[in-house]
Amino acid sequence: MIKRLQVEDYIRAIPDFPHEGIMFRDVTTLFGDARGFRMAIDLLLHPWAGLRIDKVIGLEARGFILGGAVAHQLSVGFVPVRKKGKLPWKTIAQEYQLEYGEAIVEVHEDAIEAGEQVLIVDDLLATGGTAEAGIRLAERLGGEIVGAAFVVDLPELGGRKRLEDLGIEVHALCAFDGH
Repeated sequence: MIKRLQVEDYIRAIPDFPHEGIMFRDVTTLFGDARGFRMAIDLLLHPWAGLRIDKVIGLEARGFILGGAVAHQLSVGFVPVRKKGKLPWKTIAQEYQLEYGEAIVEVHEDAIEAGEQVLIVDDLLATGGTAEAGIRLAERLGGEIVGAAFVVDLPELGGRKRLEDLGIEVHALCAFDGH
């Protein structure tokens, strides 16, 4: 019998990266397989079928790849949320906590119009800090968050609960134990 591959079968685990004790979930192997990548994009879209979505936010950096593909499939605009200093136009910024420190992300101040329905997309949900920062930026511009979609959830780090406590619907394609 032929085993049907699932999204998690395409994800490589790399021990002790970027720090000892961390099991890094590498989605570049998913991106590099045409069938796996297509499956992931289709599954990321599925929960939002039939809903109005005006913009997709992709979170730096792997969220750009996923978010761009999702936006293309939905025929809507794509908005990159980038690390501080990487966008060329007027921006608004949001500070947030990472698993290993602090960071700042930015979005162009004209990227989202008031009332637009926004979907957040990224590869991995850990503590939820980056996703919450993206949500805060979109809301500050008047966007309304439809939901957040991720390839991987790391439930032990609490990101899903953090976003759900904000009233955000969260969808993840797979989950892994650990960090």
